[in-house]
Amino acid sequence: MGDPKEAGAEAPPLGAAARGGLTLLPQGESEEPAAQGSALLLGGGEVKSRAVVKYSSAPPRTAFARLEEKTDLKLPPANWLRESATLGPAGTTVLGSSRKSKPFSSFGMAYDFIDSVGNDVDVVSDSENIKKLLKIPYSKSHVSMAVHRIGRTLLLDELDIQELFMRSSQTGDWTWLKEFYQRLIDQKWQRKKKSKEHWYQKAILSKFLYYSVNGDGAAQPVPSAAEPQESPSADQTSGSEGPSWPAPFEVPSSVSEDPSASSQGLKNDFVRNILWTFEDIHMLVGSNMPIFGGGRYPAVSLRLRDNNKPINVLTGIDYWLDNLICNVPELVMCFHVNGIVQKYEMIKTEEIPNLENSNFSTKVIKDIAQNILSFLKSNCTKEGHTYWLFKASGSDIVKLYDLTTLCEETEDKYQNPFTMPVAILLYKVACNMMMKKNQNKKHYGTIRTLLLNCVRLLDKSRHPQIIASANYMLSELFQLDEPKKEDSSESPLNENSDESYSEEEEEEMPDSDENGSYSSSSDPSHDNKAVAIIKSVGELSVPEKYKSIHQIRPSCAFPVCHDTEERCRLVLSYVLEGLKSVDSSIKKESDLPAADPSTPIPLKYEDESTRGGPEGLEKQMALFLDKMGSLQKGNYSSQSGMIPGSWQHKMKLQLILKSSKAYYVLSDAAMSLQKYGRALRYIKLALQSHDTYCCLCTNVLSEVLLFLSQYLTLCGDIQLMLAQNANNRAAHLEEFNYQTKEDQEILHSLHRESSCQGFAWATDLSTDLESQLSVSCKCYEAANEILQFSDLKNQNPEHYIQVLKRMGNIRNEIGVFYMNQAAALQSERVVSKSVSAAEQQLWKKSFSCFEKGIHNFESIDDATNAALLLCNTGRLMRICAQAHCGAGDEFKREFSPEEGLYYNKAVDYYLKALRSLGTRDMHPAVWDSVHWELSTTYFTMATLQQDYAPLSRKAQEQIEKEVSEAMMKSLKYCDVDLPSARQPLCQYRAATIHHRLASMYHSCLRNQVGDEHLRKQHRVLADLHYSKAVKLFQLLRDAPCELLRVQLERVAFAEFQMASQNSNVGKLKTLSGALDIMVRTEHAFQLLRKELVEDPEQPKSGETAPAADSSPSLNREEVIKLLSIFESRLSFLLLQSIKLLSATKKKTSNVEEDVVLKTNKHIYSQLLRATASKAATLVERIDMVIHLLEQLARGGAVQ
Repeated sequence: MGDPKEAGAEAPPLGAAARGGLTLLPQGESEEPAAQGSALLLGGGEVKSRAVVKYSSAPPRTAFARLEEKTDLKLPPANWLRESATLGPAGTTVLGSSRKSKPFSSFGMAYDFIDSVGNDVDVVSDSENIKKLLKIPYSKSHVSMAVHRIGRTLLLDELDIQELFMRSSQTGDWTWLKEFYQRLIDQKWQRKKKSKEHWYQKAILSKFLYYSVNGDGAAQPVPSAAEPQESPSADQTSGSEGPSWPAPFEVPSSVSEDPSASSQGLKNDFVRNILWTFEDIHMLVGSNMPIFGGGRYPAVSLRLRDNNKPINVLTGIDYWLDNLICNVPELVMCFHVNGIVQKYEMIKTEEIPNLENSNFSTKVIKDIAQNILSFLKSNCTKEGHTYWLFKASGSDIVKLYDLTTLCEETEDKYQNPFTMPVAILLYKVACNMMMKKNQNKKHYGTIRTLLLNCVRLLDKSRHPQIIASANYMLSELFQLDEPKKEDSSESPLNENSDESYSEEEEEEMPDSDENGSYSSSSDPSHDNKAVAIIKSVGELSVPEKYKSIHQIRPSCAFPVCHDTEERCRLVLSYVLEGLKSVDSSIKKESDLPAADPSTPIPLKYEDESTRGGPEGLEKQMALFLDKMGSLQKGNYSSQSGMIPGSWQHKMKLQLILKSSKAYYVLSDAAMSLQKYGRALRYIKLALQSHDTYCCLCTNVLSEVLLFLSQYLTLCGDIQLMLAQNANNRAAHLEEFNYQTKEDQEILHSLHRESSCQGFAWATDLSTDLESQLSVSCKCYEAANEILQFSDLKNQNPEHYIQVLKRMGNIRNEIGVFYMNQAAALQSERVVSKSVSAAEQQLWKKSFSCFEKGIHNFESIDDATNAALLLCNTGRLMRICAQAHCGAGDEFKREFSPEEGLYYNKAVDYYLKALRSLGTRDMHPAVWDSVHWELSTTYFTMATLQQDYAPLSRKAQEQIEKEVSEAMMKSLKYCDVDLPSARQPLCQYRAATIHHRLASMYHSCLRNQVGDEHLRKQHRVLADLHYSKAVKLFQLLRDAPCELLRVQLERVAFAEFQMASQNSNVGKLKTLSGALDIMVRTEHAFQLLRKELVEDPEQPKSGETAPAADSSPSLNREEVIKLLSIFESRLSFLLLQSIKLLSATKKKTSNVEEDVVLKTNKHIYSQLLRATASKAATLVERIDMVIHLLEQLARGGAVQ
């Protein structure tokens, strides 16, 4: 055997480029290299040509047998008409015993090399068709081809009118075309018979080829059904990549196993499939030309010529193009006379255009190719349509018809036999583009156009599987969870450069050409049925005569969805069409009757009272968990009778899952818009879809269980928001009950498979707050339970944490709800009545919710939220304590042990909250809040013990000790110096604590007899706390009464001390201190005056101000009472001072004391006159006091 290499491989020619093309060789055979390219210098000008063999079924190349002179080709060789691997189908085709180019040959190639269709390749066709097109200006013979557009690729097939019309009488397939042909083109059509000379020449050529093959007995008889080996299908080659797309993207069995496929010629039965680049035109070409090689001639084509007939231009172009397409560098020509071999001649491929009598310009051939491609691309614009390129024999006019439009005018628009192959190819190309892992989104517009045209071509009743799958793929194009873009113009989906576009888009733009060659005219060449006309074939030789306008046509841009709802609605529209196709294909005697989409679906509702509220939910949750367990075992139940594993079953599962995702995204979007009624309706539809999916699925994937957990989590969120927005319940109810026709139809399809009531417990819109909170909690619990299956919580830790957070939050909400109910019952209860059983039950429920919530937060180390729940538990304990304080007689009221128990429990929970936080840096706001609540608890406990001392159980000293300790602890957690919004409250609390402690020690001092050390200690403590209380009250602008009261108590404390003193000097000193305290109250009176002046109504001092007229921040009665006490105490102190100073004056004479005595007498007289006047207003009395205090400050006290 000879060298298997091509001639072009010995010396790489100019312009060669490695394409990396894949040669698919069956049974380990090898013919050409994987990627072989050449650029040949032809006809004095460079024409670029490169050929890459994509597939070859030919055996290793063998040398041809050189025949001796005088060999008689009329005599048949011994191996004639036997199968020859070298000749392939060419040996029998030349005799006409095998059919000519089949009408669907390009589809067979397109199916096998689906990657090339739609994007990379301009033309897919048989090499014979390519040659016929490029010879149009030189030939008078007729041209009849079918043209189809897929993306930017044109598929060309021979349309043998004579053969088709002969078949139409038997099959009826092409009757409409026959009628059209006879009416407009050839009214007297009749079948033309071929001459004897034609068959003679074919027989001579066949015998010559068999002679040229070494007849060494290797030839075998031709089997009855000889078919070349198929190339691996695109599905097989791409299968190894393991596409990540779901099952519906696989080619439906009805496509791959179509029995009519082989009869229609959908198989790729070429010996070679070649990717041929001619100039800038990329073509996928099928060729059966035998190639010989070996020895001195590694690759040659073999031709037979009659020596008496010179080679003409048509033959030269034929030979030249065959060698270019197959990348054969030389041609061996055998000349004969009347069948007798004369001689052989070797001609290089680049010399063929310059042969005698067959001169032609390669540049003209290039121009013809570019013009024809531009003409076809500019006019074959509608994907899925069948175009007919026709030139009558002897005519110079080339016409292009849209057969699909002509066919649609007939009664049955599906009569076009090309419809099914075109639709399948559109579907396959779309599938292939979808399956590419790194598919750029900019091609989504192309995929969408391919699928829409595929669906438009097919009859829904005949091809439900492809239509359902196409609609599912259309729905998959829209990414439901893609991030929102602020500027849609920046979206890559709009940067689509593909040239195909949908039928609707094309109809809006009439074809136009700057040369006017396609425009309608009144000349005889015009045909109103033709899409476009080439008036003269000579125009094809003019460079750039037909400039392609396909590049400026609108791109098939992916639709820009302005919001999430629009995107989801588009997805659901495709899902619905897919569901309709699936449902229409399911045949069953007991099939459900056709549902009327306008009739609402009757659903079973239960009365709230019969369900038992939260108790009923418990039962439904138990049923739900049983169902989830059965899903793991793979139970299957379908009402429509679908067979598990059937295409209907697989497709409906995918469509239903897609609908559930779309409704989930819609619900989430409505939730963000605060349209909670609409959100609940959408999540209900999502859960109904999922329920149906679970009924149909034999083995639920963990991914699908995760979806369900997410749906239930969102449902819980919605129910919680509905509970918190009860004031707008009517609007939410209206949104919830609204339903679109599309939603109704999808729901009808779901009801064919299940009752869709599996999640009814989660999606009811209740009017009861407790029920809504309980449903929300159960949704979160169900979501959490699902995560326990298949180890989902470890695979999705973020979602698991979110679910537990929501569980903790809803349990806090329910706990607060029950706690508030208990507080309301407590406020309604009669004071003396004991705690009711209902209250205690509410406490238990609230405590249980808080406890579970704390556990949820602690399990995910959420210390802040755990601290908040511990804080709420402390508040619950305080409510329990308050409930016990109301029991018993108010007059005999004592601080009870139950109160102490619950307050101490509250303290424990607050301290746990602080331990949970650790430091203030963890969460300052929560830390400060817990500190405040803890301070409040200690303060309340101390106040109650002080006001309602349990003297029947404890000694006074013990009570005082406990009160003191509690007050100091309250003071510890009261952050006076921390700047915050709560700082004034803290200062007021601290001042009040100091005031109460001072009062307590003051009281102890009054009542205590005996232990002088203890009395002295109490005296020091009382004085200390009074002074601290005064300092803190002075910092506050809104506590003048409290400041005045503390100062008056300090004066009383001084008076008490003075009473126990014996010497006048000591008494005078104490009096001087008391008067100094009086002087310092001026600040409090100034604040009182300011507030009273701002109040419009000021009743007289003798009147009692009604509550309605009183200042909101000032109690007039209290002011009057304190003012009266102040006046009396000041009067008393001045009188005592006058008496003591007068007594001292008699003994000793002191000028300074005389001045003080005189001033005090003057002030005292003014005070007496002022207090005696009943006509003075409150403000006037305060003004008088301020005036007297100013005088006293200037010189009325002993320093």
